[in-house]
Amino acid sequence: MASASIFIQDACYQHRYIRSKDTSLIVERPERLTAVKVGLAAAVSRIQEVVGKSTKDFDDLVAALDKLTLGARSNSIASPINVVHSSATLDLLNHPAVQFTHAFPDLNADVAKDSKDYLSNLKRWSEESAEKIFKGDSEIPSGLAQGDLYLCPESLDAIQGALGTVCESIDTVVDPNSSTTKRAFVAIRPPGHHCGEDTPSGFCFVNNVVVGAAHAHIKHGIHRVVIFDIDLHHGNGTQSLVWAINEETHRQRLEAQARIETGGSPSVATPGLQIYYSSIHDILSYPCEDGTPSIVQAASTSISGAHGQWIENVHLQNYQEGGFWNLYQQDYKQIIRKAEEFIQSTAAEYNKDVLVFISCGLDASEHEYASMSRHGRKVPTNFYAQFTKDACAFAEKYAKGRVVSVLEGGYSDLALASGTFAHFCALGLPEEHVWDETWWNKDNLTKLQNATKPKKPRGRASGSLSAPPTDHEQDPWLKQTLSVLQYFEPVPFKIPKRGKAIAVEPSSRTLRQRKIDPTSSSKPTSARSTPAKGISTEKATPRGTTIISSPKGKENDRKLDVGVVVESAKMIDFAEDSDSSTGSSSTLSSVPDSIGEDQQPKTGGTDPLSPVRLKKLPKVILKLGTQPSS
Repeated sequence: MASASIFIQDACYQHRYIRSKDTSLIVERPERLTAVKVGLAAAVSRIQEVVGKSTKDFDDLVAALDKLTLGARSNSIASPINVVHSSATLDLLNHPAVQFTHAFPDLNADVAKDSKDYLSNLKRWSEESAEKIFKGDSEIPSGLAQGDLYLCPESLDAIQGALGTVCESIDTVVDPNSSTTKRAFVAIRPPGHHCGEDTPSGFCFVNNVVVGAAHAHIKHGIHRVVIFDIDLHHGNGTQSLVWAINEETHRQRLEAQARIETGGSPSVATPGLQIYYSSIHDILSYPCEDGTPSIVQAASTSISGAHGQWIENVHLQNYQEGGFWNLYQQDYKQIIRKAEEFIQSTAAEYNKDVLVFISCGLDASEHEYASMSRHGRKVPTNFYAQFTKDACAFAEKYAKGRVVSVLEGGYSDLALASGTFAHFCALGLPEEHVWDETWWNKDNLTKLQNATKPKKPRGRASGSLSAPPTDHEQDPWLKQTLSVLQYFEPVPFKIPKRGKAIAVEPSSRTLRQRKIDPTSSSKPTSARSTPAKGISTEKATPRGTTIISSPKGKENDRKLDVGVVVESAKMIDFAEDSDSSTGSSSTLSSVPDSIGEDQQPKTGGTDPLSPVRLKKLPKVILKLGTQPSS
């Protein structure tokens, strides 16, 4: 049996920004998956190295990989790692787990109708997006954060593929007859933890992890789920949904007890789903950045058992050099200690079937864009290895070792690659082995960055990766990394040409200022005014929604550089990765030899899988609505 599986869904590359050719403000981009694959390939290489396989064994493995097709359901690429090139998908409007999460039947007919309409609307928004943009409109309805949300016609395939792959990973992990793995990492996008029942926000349109929890409950009879959210930002959508699910389960339990107390027969119905949600996050960042009381309160809530709720929120803190691990032991591991309390307190009511999820956001990394992590609440790369090890130990004790880690945030290539590297080393190494934190130190990350630069043959716009420099050939793990990375490359797909485009608001995730405009309202824009009880909104509904907000400003005053639409790239040039929201160079704090600050972000050319350098063009003013007359 493999100790861990990697699930890759290349349909997720097709979710992309098409309103404008300028993507300099877009941080949730297809290339995120490529950066994750760099980290995964490096982790597989190191795991292979630790478990003691010989170089000859690996060469034989690479030769075998060359004969495999990406359409295969799963292939063991390096014992003990199993890789699934997934083609899974589901029907957004008819899948029971999606319905349970985003269109749950409700006593409030208006709320139920709104929830059911959301999934239909999401499908329609995606299908009609290109037509709307061609007409000069936004594909995202007014009232939703225009800078945080975008769609294209292929987004529906990406969203349904992402959800299908999460469910496929759960089927593999939970299946008692599975001979593959009990741990899985799912590389998908867009992320999900900011999405409530019918309120997309913060790049998220559906809640991947909660849909996964519902799938585990409906199909596999899992009645208790533990969610560890380690994204820099509070998972307000996940908490809102968890609150509503727990509230319904608690109500059913109270009604059953009342029947027994009045002499009625005990209920024989299947127990409802009970979820423990926990989050380590920056309370100063999105969605709390505006200081909206209900949102900040929700992100600070900790409740253990009362009213059937199990929620634990811990805030990231600044630390002096060498002080992080004291914070980790005293504060951050609290979410694991409270998870143990949840399991022990509910043991009498439920069977032993438990499943652990990690909402694996990597944007708290020390290597994240400064514009994304503006308040200094960063964690060392080794956090992603240590926390994963501790979460896996918890799962071994309480959940038969079953862990499903789902990618959430993380936006710079450096944060994604290094965080995934550390995270999957801890997830994939057999218990008798340990990682070496020097694997992701300055020197090795620099080698990884240099080895994964795209090599462009003379006379061509782009080309495949050529052999690494001679000095890197002496590092077997880099040679293995490059071989595995080629196996991870996406299946080519055609990008349809679009018509004219518009420019809209920049993302509230990266450009909002703490200073509030005194002439404007301090309340954020809300897509709905019926949020979940006790969660991040003002009115109560049995199923949760979340407040979203958008930055204020004058569209006509914003200037943008017009470039080329960014598509998925084959390889990531770490040293040339630019902060997409500020235009300044983004580098590892430990790798100072980066490009100059005037470097433009890389974007895709005619080949959607090949990166090319963005040419600087004259600045022009773009605005919403019809094109101004000359």
